[in-house]
Amino acid sequence: MTPPTSSSTVTLNVNGEKHTLTVDHRTTLLDALRDRLDLTGTKKGCDHGQCGACTVLVDGRRTVSCLQLAVASEDREITTVEGVAEGDRLHPVQQAFLDLDGYQCGYCTPGQICSAVAVIEEHAAGWPSAVTADVRSEAGPPPLTTEEIKERMSGNLCRCAAYGQMAEAVARAAAEASADTAVTEETAA
Repeated sequence: MTPPTSSSTVTLNVNGEKHTLTVDHRTTLLDALRDRLDLTGTKKGCDHGQCGACTVLVDGRRTVSCLQLAVASEDREITTVEGVAEGDRLHPVQQAFLDLDGYQCGYCTPGQICSAVAVIEEHAAGWPSAVTADVRSEAGPPPLTTEEIKERMSGNLCRCAAYGQMAEAVARAAAEASADTAVTEETAA
């Protein structure tokens, strides 16, 4: 009898590029990104899914990559901080973080940015948070207050405590995204 194999060959779709790797079944997505694909923007913080430093987007949803296995990520759309920008143009969240000093040491910033991108999309889609007063779908998205932003970003820790600037950066990027959507809808009409 042949012993079971402890590795698999997987194809990871990261930032729009496909990468075929042979990985041990225990390899996390975080380790595959950093150690095998040299995408070191995603940071290893606690390695227990509690700090958010390793947050990436998997199929558009926030994921702590230290708890996601690489083999479970096959055929999924993975976006790291390196893939958030649009060519040479920074994503509005990245630009707002720069403009409003939404970082200090910068270690948590990649995870914060990926989380913020998802927060804006989740909010626009009407997803409630723990502090949303009216969670009925017909109520629509709640106002994106500082309290809403802080609750939605609460899975990402910042040892430097730049939370005020981060919340302001998320609010600015969300307002820009909302304005861009309104312009696009007017143009289409």
